[in-house]
Amino acid sequence: MSKLKTAFFCQKCGTSYSKWQGQCYACKEWNTIAEEIIQKEEKTAWKETDVKNTKVAKPLLIKEIDTTQEIRLNTTDGELNRVLGGGLVPGSLTLLGGEPGIGKSTLLLQISLKLPFKTLYVSGEESQKQIKMRAERILPNSENCYILTETKTQNIFRQIAEMQPEIVIIDSIQTLHTDYIESSAGSISQIRECTAELIKFAKETNTPVILIGHITKDGTIAGPKILEHMVDTVLQFEGDRNHVYRILRSLKNRFGSTAELGIYEMLGSGLREVENPSEILISHKNEELSGTAIACTLEGMRPLMIEIQALVSTAVYGTPQRSTTGYNAKRLNMILAVLEKRAGFRLGTKDVFLNVTGGISVDDTAIDLAVVASILSSNEDIAIEEGFCFAGEVGLSGEIRPVNRIDQRIQEAEKLGFTTILLSKYNKISLKNTKIKVVLVSKIEDVVSELFG
Repeated sequence: MSKLKTAFFCQKCGTSYSKWQGQCYACKEWNTIAEEIIQKEEKTAWKETDVKNTKVAKPLLIKEIDTTQEIRLNTTDGELNRVLGGGLVPGSLTLLGGEPGIGKSTLLLQISLKLPFKTLYVSGEESQKQIKMRAERILPNSENCYILTETKTQNIFRQIAEMQPEIVIIDSIQTLHTDYIESSAGSISQIRECTAELIKFAKETNTPVILIGHITKDGTIAGPKILEHMVDTVLQFEGDRNHVYRILRSLKNRFGSTAELGIYEMLGSGLREVENPSEILISHKNEELSGTAIACTLEGMRPLMIEIQALVSTAVYGTPQRSTTGYNAKRLNMILAVLEKRAGFRLGTKDVFLNVTGGISVDDTAIDLAVVASILSSNEDIAIEEGFCFAGEVGLSGEIRPVNRIDQRIQEAEKLGFTTILLSKYNKISLKNTKIKVVLVSKIEDVVSELFG
């Protein structure tokens, strides 16, 4: 339990004591010393002006509960809206995690400067002047963004009660501390207690709160695991600090899908939304190279064209190497076994390296066909014709299995200028009058004959 800051006072003369005792030494009276809470007004400061917004919960029959769609707040950022499931839900608590320097603070500062709502940006890591210097690069003037540098939750709630913001951003939860816990900022008990206070504030005032969180060297959110259970949404900001592209994905979302993906480009003026991710996931080359194939995959509701690169070479050591980046290593071993057993390709004595370009990880089994094509292209050292793309799952019998939402994949490939797409013949295609050539295959042998025959 959190320990309140209290002291003992004599009810007659007002002398204070650190612990209870029977007689007051000042006025010599007995049984007049009582315990009182210090800074009690700070604990309830944020509630005083928000009593009208609080509701007393009562049980309802499930058929009586209003199922009207909750109005979401538009963040003016299309990629963030997509990952959140349509925008910020009033009264929700969102946690954004990522490596140091990846752009978490830049992303939320950029959004808070553009929001049409009154926004309070609370920073415990930077001064107001430092934030102002960063804001001038992104958007020099904003009439709705207020900056507060404070780490004590009681003082933050006092400022919130005065200005009544519509959105609160905390940078970061690890820097906050409350008087009701006797431990340093960033400790497990402080993180848990500060988050609990913010959740109570968000739910009772219907104000969305966004927290920035640190991560450990393993890439997980720092602090107790209960932190992720307490919040409504957990977002992960990924990418390499040496590259300009950043990926925003949802690890937990009580109000939407966790399969959505947002992509940004880091510029000097902030983060730019990448509306067409295929522009960064496909290499632009002037000559045809062996070992590359284009796959049509899906991330949530968004179709993506990604490039698969494979390198097959003679094994130098006794045991062949199997290395993957962005693809399941066990699935690669399965596909290699299928090629060896069903298609007759002798890959057991060769090293196989596989890479998904752009730094993203893909779990969609529809890229299996592109993986097979890239491996065979590298093994035969024959480049796949420009304009070809693939969408199909490979089974253990060497058959090409159908994948879901095939019409959306075909439309994306056609929109980006591809001329031919290889699909499973078991797919049911409802599109008509498409300009792209659709090639239906049923086995790996059909793929080989189509590409290299």
